Amino acid sequence: MNIDIKHIAKLARLRIEDEELEKFKKDMEGIVEMVENLPNDIKDESLLDPENSMTLREDKVRENKYSRDELTKNAPHVTAGCLVVPKTVE
Repeated sequence: MNIDIKHIAKLARLRIEDEELEKFKKDMEGIVEMVENLPNDIKDESLLDPENSMTLREDKVRENKYSRDELTKNAPHVTAGCLVVPKTVE
């Protein structure tokens, strides 16, 4: 595998000295090799940590207790049922 470290450094706007190029090339090849060896499909639940399992909450739709008029009655400016706020960006 041929990795052009000078080109990558140019794209990343990094300055790499010539004596460091070989070290960075070996490091980059090691990273690419590691990524190539990652499993393609991580749907296997055995890869998850059983001590830290994620339990997702069930989504439940709740009806609003308050009407739009009740929510906006204390707002300083309301137009067409929407809050009017000062302009912040020109």
